[in-house]
Amino acid sequence: MTLEQLRIFIAVAEREHLTQAAEALHLTPSAVSSAIRVLEERYGIALFHRTGRRIELTETGAAFLPEAKATLARAAGADLFLTEIGGLKRGTLTLAASQTVAGSWLPPRLMRFKADYPAIDIRLGASNTEQVADAVLEGQAELGFVEGIVDHPVLAQRIVAHDRVVIVAPSGHPLAGRPADAAMLTTARWVLREPGSGTRSALIATLAGHGVREDALDVALSLPSNEAVRSAVLSGDALTAVSFSVVTDDIAAGRLLPVGFDLPERAFRSLRHKERYRSKAALAFEAML
Repeated sequence: MTLEQLRIFIAVAEREHLTQAAEALHLTPSAVSSAIRVLEERYGIALFHRTGRRIELTETGAAFLPEAKATLARAAGADLFLTEIGGLKRGTLTLAASQTVAGSWLPPRLMRFKADYPAIDIRLGASNTEQVADAVLEGQAELGFVEGIVDHPVLAQRIVAHDRVVIVAPSGHPLAGRPADAAMLTTARWVLREPGSGTRSALIATLAGHGVREDALDVALSLPSNEAVRSAVLSGDALTAVSFSVVTDDIAAGRLLPVGFDLPERAFRSLRHKERYRSKAALAFEAML
């Protein structure tokens, strides 16, 4: 059974006249008659009584008419749904982002996208770089945004921004506002993001270049968010490494001061699965970046 056969059946049933139905459908009467006959023969039923030049529904045809109309309506609804998604008039954009990206760089861009496409539902999950990569790999997020380095052959990556990581200390700390070398950093206590965080990885990679292993650091706390790290450092005597965007206000107010040890600039990257379908919402968001 095809949607075209249903349309023909409904047109004939509503008019009880082959010629009028054919005119309404812009078909020939023979094409309409043939479609009805094929439908009846396929299911071994009679949908119409044919008496002379008259045609009227059988009991079976009358019972089938509401179902035929409902089926066409559902098909039209499905067509509208796909048309609207294709035209970005509805749909969902599922994203995952690392804490640093989700907390500062991404929100203004989400607001701009929402202004352009208000009917798109945006869902954002925030975690660390490794977890974001896993979410994209497993199909839980269509796009990911990270500040760490991800090495996986099926993930396409694109640099979308750059970020500065700084080491900071509370204002009363001996290293606050002073230059320091790698050896001096091993004498301090630290509060860091959890393993797997791109921010932590950036610090550890830089120290490794100076001959300092991660286990040489006195890490008092490993915490799962930038805000938790910031709060702990403000209330204690530990150092941390965070995105400059996280502590801009604290540095301006003198609550935290930079330590003079340069960390290299890092990139914010978008991630997508190379082999998965890319929705129009995702394509539109990527084009906006």
